Amino acid sequence: MACKHVNAPELHPPGPSQSVYREDCTQCFDSIDDLTGLDVCLCCFNGGCTGPRQHSALHYVLRSHPLVLNIRRTRKQVVRDEPPQKISKLAIAAETEADRYDYETTVKCYDCNIDNVDKSSGKLSAVVDGVMKANTFSRKEEVKAWELEMTSCEHILLLQQEPARKIESQLLGHCSLCDLQENLWLCLHCGNLGCGRAQFGGIQGHGHGLEHKNTTGHAVAVKLGSISPEGTADVFCYACDEERVDENIGAHLANWGIILADRQKTEKSLTEMQVDQNLNWDFTMTDESGREYEKLYGEGLTGLKNLGNSCYLASTLQCLFSLPQFKKRYYLPESDLPTVDDPAQDLETQMRKVADGLLSGRYSKPDPDAHSPEGSSEIPYQRGLAPAMTKYLIGRGHEEFSTMRQQDAFEFLLHVFKLVTRSKHEAPFQDPTQAFRFVMEQRLQCLNCKKVRYRTDEQDNISIPVPIKKISQLADVLEADKKDEYEPVTLKACLDGFTSTEIVELTCASCGSKDGFSKRSLFKTFPEVLAVNARRFNIINWVPTKVDVPVVVDDEPFLLDEYKSPGQQPSEELLPEDASDNKPSFVANENAVQQLEGMGFPRNRAEKALHATGNSDANAAMEWLFSHMEDPDIDAPLDLGGGSTAASGSADPEKIETLGAMGFGPPQARKALKETGGDMERAVEWLFSHPDDQGEFEDEAPAVAEGAPKYVPGSSDLPAKFQLQSIICHKGASIHAGHYVAFIRKLLEGESSPSWVLYNDEKVVKANDVEEMKKFAYVYFFQRQ
Repeated sequence: MACKHVNAPELHPPGPSQSVYREDCTQCFDSIDDLTGLDVCLCCFNGGCTGPRQHSALHYVLRSHPLVLNIRRTRKQVVRDEPPQKISKLAIAAETEADRYDYETTVKCYDCNIDNVDKSSGKLSAVVDGVMKANTFSRKEEVKAWELEMTSCEHILLLQQEPARKIESQLLGHCSLCDLQENLWLCLHCGNLGCGRAQFGGIQGHGHGLEHKNTTGHAVAVKLGSISPEGTADVFCYACDEERVDENIGAHLANWGIILADRQKTEKSLTEMQVDQNLNWDFTMTDESGREYEKLYGEGLTGLKNLGNSCYLASTLQCLFSLPQFKKRYYLPESDLPTVDDPAQDLETQMRKVADGLLSGRYSKPDPDAHSPEGSSEIPYQRGLAPAMTKYLIGRGHEEFSTMRQQDAFEFLLHVFKLVTRSKHEAPFQDPTQAFRFVMEQRLQCLNCKKVRYRTDEQDNISIPVPIKKISQLADVLEADKKDEYEPVTLKACLDGFTSTEIVELTCASCGSKDGFSKRSLFKTFPEVLAVNARRFNIINWVPTKVDVPVVVDDEPFLLDEYKSPGQQPSEELLPEDASDNKPSFVANENAVQQLEGMGFPRNRAEKALHATGNSDANAAMEWLFSHMEDPDIDAPLDLGGGSTAASGSADPEKIETLGAMGFGPPQARKALKETGGDMERAVEWLFSHPDDQGEFEDEAPAVAEGAPKYVPGSSDLPAKFQLQSIICHKGASIHAGHYVAFIRKLLEGESSPSWVLYNDEKVVKANDVEEMKKFAYVYFFQRQ
């Protein structure tokens, strides 16, 4: 019997922009490597499993798309005469799937109930061929991981060179300010030669190229040893602090008598060094005696494949889904779950897919395609699951998380919290991020009249300062592999610093004194899970640099009772609530302002950043500025809003309605008005410059009945006993490079007490000596006992 759907109008090969989910199911991690293969819908190219869950058949019932291409993949047995060549370039020629795998394909029709439709009939030949040739969703992510997209910039396009002259060869032999003969950067403006910054792998540098830019304003330089006769070279813009492309590099070098055809590349390029760095960043998988850690498999012991600089995502997801709150919310193997038309584009579905993949244990097994050395009984690591769809959805519309660059794991955690909070959580399901929420109470007291004011803020994390006290410098700074050593600090010392009293410059609304206020913040309530970020990054030469200060954290439970706010005391007199109280007063920390101005930031930007980050830390303000450079009102004076929209936290309904008439939804309109102090003109400008921002959803919560108790997150009950549950560790000097892993406490099968498990991308092992890694963790998760 012939299939009647082979010429259906909706049949067409996938276009270049269409995603083809032909590697794993969009609702689980069953894949084309399974015995029954994967069904790819020939109408919308959804991938559906054919195993016990039958997501392919479910897709047919939901969408009435009858034709599917069943794909089964098996690994080819390739005999090599020599070991594979080590990757040494950032952009590589991708090995085709046909080189690595054998494929078996069959067309099936659910409607006609035919299991082997003739693939040459009707439109099928072209459609099947298009599906098989299209890049898979995860493969596109892998290829992007080895590509670095560079562009030019205004400083290169508008480059004004000094009059042409030939630089003598002896002047190109070393830095103009020191004797270094490598890592040399030629200023394309004036021909000055300065050394670069120290680089990974022992490349020396004193930053004299940057010093030249700070002195002269000349921003564009080329790395001398990277120039090749083919016209390639490392070009760096110090003003943008980015590697760039110079389309006229030949002419710009000729201005100084340097001819491309005469040059030979003598040093690794920045991209080659980045590849080396990424290949070498790896946490040791052996204990102190050199023995390999025990490989683990089973429920809750599944690794995540690195999609290319995605270790920040893998370590964060491992920690979250090890918590009972995330397990209860998203791991629902026995539930009758609602279906959606496009599961690959639905965050709820993808979070459940990750939970099932990590926690079920079905995918936690040795990689069948990995081969141990001949004669060895060594069990290989897992293949790991590729969370490409989850990464895409979480990063969609975000300036940083949508890229393939390395990102900050703590910032990613907060972004996940935001997305999960904004998701729908229909009963009986609860928002798992509620477990992280608590209330901090801030106490302000006038130094003159002693009157007080209390303010509460809801939070889902704390960021604690790490006291830095250098012991000694171990070696000459010229030796890039040597570094400073710092005194260890306890977690208690960090918490003491976080909750300590500070003096802020404010004018008292009661007595008019300008002596200032004492300010202290303590816990009003405690969360079920306390997420703590240890602030290890300082701004050094405008670059966020990690300082390796050991923080000592015990495995045993500890109390936070001493950090609970006692609340208002009977003897305290509150500051009056008058008209002036509705006009917030803010005086920027002058020392911090001067530091930021010394770094080149205008005063308006400095004050705005300090207001946003607590008015105490120039480094924190610097980080805020780096992430808000593109804000349209970044140079506008600080507007505290007074009694305006920004201060009240609610937007004018008429303005929301006006913006709605322009095509903007209430959440986006609310966010724009909040960000711009209620100014309509600036709000419209903000909306057009933030097209992907999802807006403010908080005000859409149902109104609380008058007299009903207000929900307060967390619990004020004592004792507040917490125990370390998991950590995210970072190895490397910068948040934009290096490697993240997760360590999680788990009770393993057959053991009576919890052990620490290391999740290093797809590698999952039992880590016996985790004490050193705990000292240098970046994010801690403490579970309330």
